[in-house]
Amino acid sequence: MNLSPQFPANLAVVVPVYNEAANIVAVLDEWFSCLENVCPNFVLFAVNDGSKDDTAQILESLRGELGPRLRVVNKPNTGHGLTCREGYELALADGAEWIFQIDSDGQCDPAFFQNLYDNRVQHDCLFAYRRTRDDGAGRVVVSFCCRSLLWLVTGNYFRDPNVPYRLIRANALRKALRQVPADFELQNIGLTFALKQGQELSWKYFPIHFRARRGGENSINYRKIAKMGINLLRDFRRITHEDSHTWWRPRWARRRLAS
Repeated sequence: MNLSPQFPANLAVVVPVYNEAANIVAVLDEWFSCLENVCPNFVLFAVNDGSKDDTAQILESLRGELGPRLRVVNKPNTGHGLTCREGYELALADGAEWIFQIDSDGQCDPAFFQNLYDNRVQHDCLFAYRRTRDDGAGRVVVSFCCRSLLWLVTGNYFRDPNVPYRLIRANALRKALRQVPADFELQNIGLTFALKQGQELSWKYFPIHFRARRGGENSINYRKIAKMGINLLRDFRRITHEDSHTWWRPRWARRRLAS
């Protein structure tokens, strides 16, 4: 039974979608089933990033099947990061207390969500980390390089800075987004860093298994990943650099300034 949630919803789920006609029905079906059991008072924003396949038509048909808790948003293509950002902003405007973000390719397994959600009371940020994964050694290397780049740039270690399995309290998310430029390409990485600067926030990490894609092709190839890495190095100070603050600098630089 598809009932409209009490408003505002307790939980808003953000799902960026691009060319996922092969996956989106199965992904939304399994997540709606999970969410109805764990937190029935939810809305799910499927943010279609200008898909070129049949994704938009499939999402429109799913509206009638899944009911008003499915919010379909169609937008021009801007890339995964900026699509996540738009979804976060929509979720905050809707008034949800918690915002959860996953991807639409079937790699995010709902089996781990109950534990994540049940632990939210004492925490502001509940992030998964991909302890095991089925999407190939290349992706493991990419994640390692991402962590290493962030360590070099910031002096901070982030366990899985770009993981698409994150539950964040709304007031913490709202504050952190103000630190990340709206046009910053890798929004999830920027958001992780901005949240980490909130020393008063309580964090908890959860290990998950990351599945292989259900079907279709990944739109992010290794050339694009390399380009994103270069852009990250070029643009990262836009998130953090203010002349009146020194916390954006790596720890070794802060120690030197303090001496």
